[in-house]
Amino acid sequence: MEEREGEMRWDGLCSRDVTTRAAALDTIGQAVLRRSEIISPVAAVSPTRATDGLLVPAARDGLSEVLARLLMLSKRCPFPDVREKSEAILSGVQMIQVGNEDAVMHTLFADSFATLGRLDNVTLVMVFHPQYLESFLKTQHYLLQMDGPLPLHYRHYIGIMAAARHQCSYLVNLHVNDFLHVGGDPKWLNGLENAPQKLQNLGELNKMLAHRPWLITKEHIEQLLKTEENSWSLAELIHAVVLLTHYHSLASFTFGCGISPEIDCEGGHTFRPPSVSNYCICEMTNGYHGVDEIHASPTGSIPSTESVCEVEVLMEKMKQLQECRDEEEASQEEMATRFEREKRESMFVCSSEEEELAPTRDVSRHFEDTSYGYKDFSRHGMHVPTFRVQDYSWEDHGYSLVNRLYPDVGQLLDEKFHIAYNLTYNTMAMHKDVDTSMLRRAIWNYIHCMFGIRYDDYDYGEINQLLDRSFKVYIKTVVCTPEKTTKRMYDSFWRQFEHSEKGQTTFSPLPLLTTPSAPQVHVNLLLVEARMQAELLYALRAITRYMT
Repeated sequence: MEEREGEMRWDGLCSRDVTTRAAALDTIGQAVLRRSEIISPVAAVSPTRATDGLLVPAARDGLSEVLARLLMLSKRCPFPDVREKSEAILSGVQMIQVGNEDAVMHTLFADSFATLGRLDNVTLVMVFHPQYLESFLKTQHYLLQMDGPLPLHYRHYIGIMAAARHQCSYLVNLHVNDFLHVGGDPKWLNGLENAPQKLQNLGELNKMLAHRPWLITKEHIEQLLKTEENSWSLAELIHAVVLLTHYHSLASFTFGCGISPEIDCEGGHTFRPPSVSNYCICEMTNGYHGVDEIHASPTGSIPSTESVCEVEVLMEKMKQLQECRDEEEASQEEMATRFEREKRESMFVCSSEEEELAPTRDVSRHFEDTSYGYKDFSRHGMHVPTFRVQDYSWEDHGYSLVNRLYPDVGQLLDEKFHIAYNLTYNTMAMHKDVDTSMLRRAIWNYIHCMFGIRYDDYDYGEINQLLDRSFKVYIKTVVCTPEKTTKRMYDSFWRQFEHSEKGQTTFSPLPLLTTPSAPQVHVNLLLVEARMQAELLYALRAITRYMT
């Protein structure tokens, strides 16, 4: 690994060969020594941004960026030799680190690092649920790096477009680096208008999928497939649709969990007050230790009588609903009425306490029509037919369509949906051996109800029994307008549940990931997977209608 003029190579650290990593570490150590010897004490110019995910600019003040990356590697690399050598170079930097994880988690960390060249905060949060994380990483790796209809730089650019619709600068920045690393044209990053017309044409589908997927018709699909030299093939379009829905839902996860940039990324090495989601693991990883204040607080360690009762009441409702199911089943007419009532009521659940947020130029440049956002499924004066799963479902229709046009991806998505939907440890707060399937189904079906999707065999009257208004506000915000998620929304529901059950890793330093409190409902995973499937159903139905 040779350091070329103006840049330093890091890719040797991703090798599974110890000798290769050792050689790379020696080269980096020598480069750091040289830079520390020639660095000038006079005021330095602003550092230039890295133009490659595995390259760091060798400007006069580039040493700080190199040290920031070494700090991350010393605590976040799953390979012990890299951690030890990085720490030797840095000496004395304290930070929460990997290294105490069990064998399963270590394998996941190593696979993620070898693939991406980093161990990002999304991975560290998702590792509370190793089975899901394994499926997620496998799916994302296939979408971004394995053989497929779209070239690599198109895949990352589409990820940028999708994340930008929700102003998710964390994901946008990650894929800007990845886009450049695989040979993407930097000019495209100046704005969507600088990208090829083919990608610009995808903008309309991107905004509808992100905000109002029920409006997608076969005419929108036809427009993309029949635009002469800028047309998409069916296989390319399926790949693009899966990428768009993947990153829309991942933006929901990012905001729902309060994920911040890694310490070696822009904005990740600042010591700032708690973010929207307050003391999440990402804040602590980046040097914030507000966890001590929370643990010292009586309300942080002793559950209130009210919050304990909240769990008991929820469990009692589940028991009563199960008894009612066993005794009497509502008619189809009554079931349809209850769905329409719940769909109508969901319109009046305010998704945010905040005013509209104007996207920054850094993010908004990657998409068009910045004023276009979420609108409720059925507004006054406009009726959109209900999407009946019995007529078009993922299992019977969407799965086979995706698998036929983009082999193996349908199977990967199906596995991920099933893991998220069935994820349970049969616990509810302090209670063990609890069947949470009724609650998980209520959450999943409520999200689909917000998108106008109905299951004929489900009694939507259960939703109001199991999900209170504060929880509905949180669900609707994370799913529909994730950029508006606040800690206040998160704190307002299920106060006695563990953070791993609710979806945030707040208050939990990384070493505790080896023994998480057995979560039975990982809310944010349910939310993002239900959202992704809802978007896919509308897009795939439109594609099917175009094909028939």
